[in-house]
Amino acid sequence: MIKKILLLAFSGILATGCTSDDISRTDRLIFCSEGSPMIFNPQLAIDGATYNASSRTVFNRLVDFRLGTTEIVPSLAESWVISPDGKEYTFFLKKNVEFHSTKFFTPTRKMTSEDVLFSFNRMRNEEHPYHKVNGGTYEYFQSMGMGKVIESISAIDDHTVVFRLTRPEAPFMASIAMDFSSIFSKEYADQLLKAGKPEQFDHKPIGTGPFIWKKYVKDTIIEYDANKKYSLGPPPKYDHLVFVITPQPEDRFKKIKKKECHIINEPNPSDLEQFSKLSFAQIVRRPGMNTGYLALNTSHSPFDNVYVRQAINHALNKRKYIEKVYLSLANEAVSVLPPMVWGHVNRKAYRYDPKRARELLEKAGYPKGFSTKLWYLPVGRPYNPNGKLLAEMMKEDLAAVGIKVKLVTYDWMEYLNRVRRGEHDLAQLGWTGDNADPDNFISQLLSCNAVAGGANIARWCNPEFDELVTKARIASQLGIRAKYYKEAQRIFQQEAPWVPIAHTEIFRVHLNSVKNYILSPMGTENFHQIEIRE
Repeated sequence: MIKKILLLAFSGILATGCTSDDISRTDRLIFCSEGSPMIFNPQLAIDGATYNASSRTVFNRLVDFRLGTTEIVPSLAESWVISPDGKEYTFFLKKNVEFHSTKFFTPTRKMTSEDVLFSFNRMRNEEHPYHKVNGGTYEYFQSMGMGKVIESISAIDDHTVVFRLTRPEAPFMASIAMDFSSIFSKEYADQLLKAGKPEQFDHKPIGTGPFIWKKYVKDTIIEYDANKKYSLGPPPKYDHLVFVITPQPEDRFKKIKKKECHIINEPNPSDLEQFSKLSFAQIVRRPGMNTGYLALNTSHSPFDNVYVRQAINHALNKRKYIEKVYLSLANEAVSVLPPMVWGHVNRKAYRYDPKRARELLEKAGYPKGFSTKLWYLPVGRPYNPNGKLLAEMMKEDLAAVGIKVKLVTYDWMEYLNRVRRGEHDLAQLGWTGDNADPDNFISQLLSCNAVAGGANIARWCNPEFDELVTKARIASQLGIRAKYYKEAQRIFQQEAPWVPIAHTEIFRVHLNSVKNYILSPMGTENFHQIEIRE
């Protein structure tokens, strides 16, 4: 009996990951995350939970975004030169940058050009010894067509790297600042390959970032130590960072009420009024650079029929969703890009019109409608706080025009993997921009490359759309690029592979003891600059 009680007590500690006693310590920051990381390598993921747990803690990139902005600033590269024709980028690396030293790896050298080449060549070279390790799916790299854009990467010396491109690429610097462009240790990779354990590389990460990965208990807790030898600035002002994985927003609410978390991610909008009454906590909010949408799998019948897709766009009452699901803390989406991203189209293509929806279904050959499945998000996301409620309302609207819907969901990681493989008919998803460039939405989510990469879950490939997007990437003048993107969005609206739903505000809640918390417009977390002061 005593043994059983002790076991239950230990399980409880693991489940919560922290207590209010931990919160009183100024040497430890506890972050209540909404989900588990897919893996600890941002090259192999597209979700915010993975980025927060890896690229925003363990790794750095050649360049980065200034905190709270989308301005490009130096990081592992202290400077760079771009050739007049826009096809050659030379990066000059900082010297004496140290990789993490842990119980499972001790570096014998500092970061060099060799590590940069390893990090990018893993994604671009199918013959690379690590290319197929842990699945070998580099969704950002593939969806953005980076393999076609980068012609070669070479090291001039230990601290000079040259990227040669096949064409001018206007979003290239923004791409290099994104999470998938994190820099890894080639020495660590070589050591694991020699030991016959290359899979460990993406699960027990080594980087140059402000925090050192220590331990992960699956779906429960992640522990990090501060990197006291951080090479890119002062080390963190606290010693330990802890992620407590808490998928349900009501549980995150309870934890901060009990002071068991310093920061909670993705609070439920319906709880904001209650949060505002907590004297010991603050709400942080800002417009989100995001789009929530319903994808229509164009590789499945009847969604290969444009009239069916247009009918569904007319059938869904988005204004009602904004009021009931988003609690009016969002704007109705009309296209791919949120209003804060330049090139946004604000012309509404589809009004809520069930009669018109039925007419289009009859034109498509479905006068009595049809049956299908709608997959809904199992977790709250910045672009969709309540996938189940939204799905129930969508089901009701679709039934009104003759489309019978069965609702389906899976655990978050399984959900993502299945929609990437195209197993769904209709699926809720969304996107938070990684930079302020329209290409990050349009190419990443809707290009033909993005079908193979897995991020284009509508599996829609339109050559005319792709040609416009490519022209926009090559053009150097902002006005010309915007023109191409707007033309591409008009094709998107006509072809209707999505129902764009909403652009939301983003929120965080933190205790008053947390100082210098800066919420990124990309929705990812930055922990390095935070202080804890009672």
